[in-house]
Amino acid sequence: MFKGRWRTTGGALLRVIIVWAVSTLTMLVLAGILPDFKLQSDNQDSITRTAVTAAWGAGAFGILSALVWPLLVRALLLVPALVLGLLVFFLNGSLLLIALWLIPDGRGAANPETAVVVAAVMSAVASATSTGLAVGDDDAYRRRLFRLADRRRRRSGEGGGHGGPPGTVFLQLDGVGHQVLLDAVTAGVMPHVAGWLGVRPPDPDGGYGTAVDPAHVSPGGLTDGAALAESAGPADGAGRADSGGPADSVAGGPRPTHRLTPWRTDWSSQTGASQLGILHGSNHDVPAFRWYEKDTGRIMVSNRPSSAAELQRRAIARTNDGGLLTLDGASRGNLFSGGADQLALVLSIAARRGRANRSRAGYFAYFSDPANAVRTVVSFVADVGREIGESTRARIRGDRPRVGRGGLYPFIRAFATVVERDVVVAAVIGDMLAGRTAVYADLVAYDEVAHHSGPHSRDAERVLARLDRSVGLIARAAEHAPRTYRIVLLSDHGQSPGETFESAYGLTLKDLVRAGCGLPVSRRAERTRSGAEAREAARHAVLGALHRPEPEGAGEQPAHGSDPVVLASGNLGLISFPDVPERMSRERIDRRHPALLRTLASHPGIGFLLVRSEEHGSVVLGPGGAEVPVDALDDSGPLAGMGPGAADAVRRTDSFPHVADIMVNSMYDPATGRVHAFEEQIGSHGGLGGEQSSAFLLSPLALSAPVPDNGELVGAERVHQVLRRWLREGSGPQVPLGTVSVPVANARSDEARTAEEEKDSA
Repeated sequence: MFKGRWRTTGGALLRVIIVWAVSTLTMLVLAGILPDFKLQSDNQDSITRTAVTAAWGAGAFGILSALVWPLLVRALLLVPALVLGLLVFFLNGSLLLIALWLIPDGRGAANPETAVVVAAVMSAVASATSTGLAVGDDDAYRRRLFRLADRRRRRSGEGGGHGGPPGTVFLQLDGVGHQVLLDAVTAGVMPHVAGWLGVRPPDPDGGYGTAVDPAHVSPGGLTDGAALAESAGPADGAGRADSGGPADSVAGGPRPTHRLTPWRTDWSSQTGASQLGILHGSNHDVPAFRWYEKDTGRIMVSNRPSSAAELQRRAIARTNDGGLLTLDGASRGNLFSGGADQLALVLSIAARRGRANRSRAGYFAYFSDPANAVRTVVSFVADVGREIGESTRARIRGDRPRVGRGGLYPFIRAFATVVERDVVVAAVIGDMLAGRTAVYADLVAYDEVAHHSGPHSRDAERVLARLDRSVGLIARAAEHAPRTYRIVLLSDHGQSPGETFESAYGLTLKDLVRAGCGLPVSRRAERTRSGAEAREAARHAVLGALHRPEPEGAGEQPAHGSDPVVLASGNLGLISFPDVPERMSRERIDRRHPALLRTLASHPGIGFLLVRSEEHGSVVLGPGGAEVPVDALDDSGPLAGMGPGAADAVRRTDSFPHVADIMVNSMYDPATGRVHAFEEQIGSHGGLGGEQSSAFLLSPLALSAPVPDNGELVGAERVHQVLRRWLREGSGPQVPLGTVSVPVANARSDEARTAEEEKDSA
């Protein structure tokens, strides 16, 4: 603790010295340029004596500015803004004249009008220097965010919340799998999260910390450390946040304040399906990240604003409920709103025009503070350089697998790891200081980097460390909030590593399908577009800033004709025949393209297919002629090694109205954990196989356990039920602040419906 205080004090002192030195140099330069400003006596002092005089004057001016300005601002609060703006220059010049008067032997002198210019330049240079030095200082950054949130709250007339029931902040670490989190915590990459779990980080001198053994994480979610803490009594964190502040020592390490629970995704292990289920309680009929709908002739893409808006509308209509955040909620950086009234960087509203598009307001609110802009721009440029350096070293080393990381990718990555992160963190801190009841935010940095660098790469590990700093920043900000906050971390899916399908076999899935159909295959490989969330988020951020939202349905119409539509969602492929209005049967496919299904099922890069049969209902086809009706499907046979619950996940997707004619899941090697993505990604998710299906939920011990002992948490809709229950535990039954524009004649209360769903699931 004392080491941290000394480090903080030393850092602040070093910044003061640097700002003083830069101010001194600025004063010397101005003295050489301006004829009416001098720092020497009439006898022409030496350079050393002149430098000492400048240092004296710069120091006196800095001290006077720090001491006098707060008093002047208070005294001039009633002065009109325009008059105050003019007075600032004259008062600043007056302070400089006083500072020059304080220099011994009268060596400093300036005309009043020159003093105004010198003071203005010195103030600007000192401010820019101080801001640049504070780019990596989380404490200084947090203080600026507090001031920004306080100004915004006063401007909007908000009362700053209230005491009483605690609020809840849900932070989604996009793409961070359960095992990745365990490894990062054990290795000391995420010390703040490790403290919540009662894990002692590795000793800097080479010792080892407390290891988190995955075998010791029960299905109910408690680590051994958490169980030990519970036996010692309740733990609900420190300060104003149930988030793991200073805690008593247990077994040589910090006392746990949180429990870690793994949860299993649906077959479509990607943000569109998972976040829709988590925020709106239903991800029915979301078979993949992108899919073709025959009834509308439209390609749905989860991270396009028009598609996201339609998916949200369908989920609300199905549940007769606005979402998780309808009670005084805020949605930040998400694909969907969750029913929140406070929105920033929410994709499902990005297609709205005019004042209805509140999503882009998050950028303007953040960058309205010049200090924030400097911090983010400097970090953005640094991350672009970091990515270019990392990708160059990877090429020199000959790393495999590897995908292209040139072009605009370094800027897209920096948007995810810096801009989106900073804006979302600032918005969450503002929400807490405003006392909002529920906040859900998505941080996409890890997911974007892991797609291109690999989920277990050093590059991805460094991103996890920076995310941990963001989590710590939010947790410390909660201590200043007007109400207690419970901070829940969760992910929407994991990622599975592996060489791309094209890199491994020299052709894309689309090439293979066309060859199986007897259609010509282009000699030039056609790269499948990556579905990373940050790419579209960056694109729509630019369009929003230019007040040019994407037109409804733009880019979602496939080419007409009978050629198959082949789409990729990680290691999940979807094949549809647009000229057949209904789901095409296996028998009809065989009559039209006799070699297609056999070509796909026997390919070494493909694990299994799902297709409808007129004779047997839907069937799963696998290598070696394997064929199992979906009704008789279990986790063996073609699904062997795909993970527990694979058969149930396939059966659920098979029931969707918009399931593709042929669903294709890549191979999975249990020995290495590798899959083959049908996109340009060496870390992928979207199908079955490996860590992509294993997400996590990290919750305070003050909340009830997500599932009973020996229970399993399966599916995003079940996670929604758990989060609903936690909100009720803190605030009582929820009553939405506004009405939901869906039919409610047959609607049941949230509590009744959720209770029935949890009973059915149990």
